Amino acid sequence: MSQFLRKAFLIMSANVVAAGLAFSQSSPPVNTPAEVNRSQAAPIAGQTANTSTMTAVAQPAYLTPIGGFQGVLAETVEGLTIAAQSPDDRFNPASAVKLATALGALQSFGPEHRFMTGLWSTGTLDKSTGTLNGDLVVTGRDPSFHYEHAVMLARQLNDLGIRNVTGNLIVAPGFTMNFAWSAQRSGEDFLETLDSARRSGNATRAWLDERTLVGDTRSLTSVPSVVVSGVVLVGSAPVGAVALLTHKSSRLVDVLKALLCYSNNFMAERIGEMIGGPTGVSLAVTKRLGINPDEVALSSTSGLGVNRVTPRAMMKILRGLRDELARNKLTLSDILPVAGVDPGTLEDRYTDPLERGSVIAKTGTLVRTDGGASSLVGQMKTKSGRVVLFVIMNQRGNVVRFRQNQDEIVAAIQNSLGGPAAFDYHPLTLSMRLANSHNATAKSPGEYEPKN
Repeated sequence: MSQFLRKAFLIMSANVVAAGLAFSQSSPPVNTPAEVNRSQAAPIAGQTANTSTMTAVAQPAYLTPIGGFQGVLAETVEGLTIAAQSPDDRFNPASAVKLATALGALQSFGPEHRFMTGLWSTGTLDKSTGTLNGDLVVTGRDPSFHYEHAVMLARQLNDLGIRNVTGNLIVAPGFTMNFAWSAQRSGEDFLETLDSARRSGNATRAWLDERTLVGDTRSLTSVPSVVVSGVVLVGSAPVGAVALLTHKSSRLVDVLKALLCYSNNFMAERIGEMIGGPTGVSLAVTKRLGINPDEVALSSTSGLGVNRVTPRAMMKILRGLRDELARNKLTLSDILPVAGVDPGTLEDRYTDPLERGSVIAKTGTLVRTDGGASSLVGQMKTKSGRVVLFVIMNQRGNVVRFRQNQDEIVAAIQNSLGGPAAFDYHPLTLSMRLANSHNATAKSPGEYEPKN
């Protein structure tokens, strides 16, 4: 090991001394969001930024050169610190915030929770003509509701003898479809998808793919269709409305798997709203996990915008998430992407045959916010039998180089402990977990900032 590398890495335990791996444990003063925003452009590696709040990264020679700031904390499952660099500074974790949102959702609802979408009527049914004389009402806040679910509801309405609605389609203010924020737009999509003559090709494909996947040949023997004559209105269900059907989403644990694999901002924000928004998520993690509130400052539940978390607090969130899953006989691989195996943000990372399946983690990427922010938070497995939990956060620099550097840090830790080893993981396709979530979520806005 070079003299430079020895200076850059601080040995934290006897076991790790033998491995020769750890980071400088220097801890600059904790920064605030305002101080970060006042910082100058990212310095080159080894220089100090024009700010009193953080120090620039000094990288070992074999790592990808990066500018900006870096925070690292790596620990064994048992709590032994392997590597630490600025663990008490506050960084923008980007989409790694979704780990806190997922933890809050699991604590609030439980992994078996299903989101309900209800159909109601305000009129009477003429079974001889298949006509509902009145309005059709849609309620619910399912963040995963999509084309195929609307077609299924058309199928179920047909089974009730309803093929035409003379009134309007009334959608509750919280109803959304196809990851659209607007209830009005979602209602219009729903109305068009119910009607086979107006149904889009994307909707038809989503329906056929899902039914074929689950082996439901009965539903494919005819074309579901309900024609609504009126317009789409956004409002509460009228007094006296009668329940017709209830659609249940996939289990929360499966919704979270799709959400976290693709880092879907919309789903994270909608689920976050249900548990109190950024304030609710912050309280959930700080109070239940004993985190100092000064270490967590959230402005969103998806990771968009200016959020602040210290690596030490993020490590506690990761451990809290592991513990919550374990209480329900689940593991991180049940909700997080397994690198090189699952589709989504880690599909093209750690793809070498020796590395594939050895990392389970959540990424975070903001190209413009805070001058570029990137994070990687999760766990890695090594041939020595050690499972290492890690938090790596970078800020003010090139996110592509940040990711390369993160991968190299993970590889360095794994190699110091005998090399990478795959977790015991038998993937179930996301389309089986969450109907057509692969296609639907991949085409929706992901963890990057919106372009407008």
